[in-house]
Amino acid sequence: MKVNILAIGVHPDDVELSCSGTLLKHISLGYTVGILDLTKGELGTRGTPETRVKEAQKAADLLGASFRVNAGMADGFFENNQENKMRIVRVIRKYRPDIVLANAVEDRHPDHGRSAQVVYDACFLAGLLKIGSTDDDGKLQERWRPNALYHYTQDHLLAARMVVDITGFMDKKMETILAFRSQFYNPESTEAASPISGQDFLEYIKARARAYGRQIGVEFAEAYTSTRPIGTSNLFNLI
Repeated sequence: MKVNILAIGVHPDDVELSCSGTLLKHISLGYTVGILDLTKGELGTRGTPETRVKEAQKAADLLGASFRVNAGMADGFFENNQENKMRIVRVIRKYRPDIVLANAVEDRHPDHGRSAQVVYDACFLAGLLKIGSTDDDGKLQERWRPNALYHYTQDHLLAARMVVDITGFMDKKMETILAFRSQFYNPESTEAASPISGQDFLEYIKARARAYGRQIGVEFAEAYTSTRPIGTSNLFNLI
């Protein structure tokens, strides 16, 4: 199965919080999307790995993603080493995305920046002929390098290199976020509070989308950075 966009997050819910509006919009345009979670978020204040996996699948179903898989790395302790790079390489080669969306290059949570780097490395390595990998059936995979890698913004308001209009998809984005009932505002929860469990955090998500949208004259938007120039063959494709 080939997809047009592979969205990667180190924690389940990273994708929903940061780039689900972009995914929803592109799915509505006929593009296909897959999701790779690097960990199960087992160090999160709330929930369990088991509940988070179930919530992640519910969110993926709401999004309309073609698949959602988990790399099984260690939350908080994963390293940018050969083993973890190759886990991502195998997924890239299996699904052959044209575009990869990945964690913020720097952020409040140290996992985010480390995830951004390991994904960057894996995207490059996946295109090398002399790096061998096999699929689940033991067959040798062909090399594949995505055309573009963009890093979504997260807790820190980074200066955007690209902003995607998600007006019309904000309500559905919030619905996918709230699929993670263990993590976000739930007045019935008896678990310990966390920096993201209050109602104010959900309000911040909307406010951030409004702030980025204002920069391009739309109601809501999601922002991205890139390590390379963002090109176009037609100036009128840009707003």
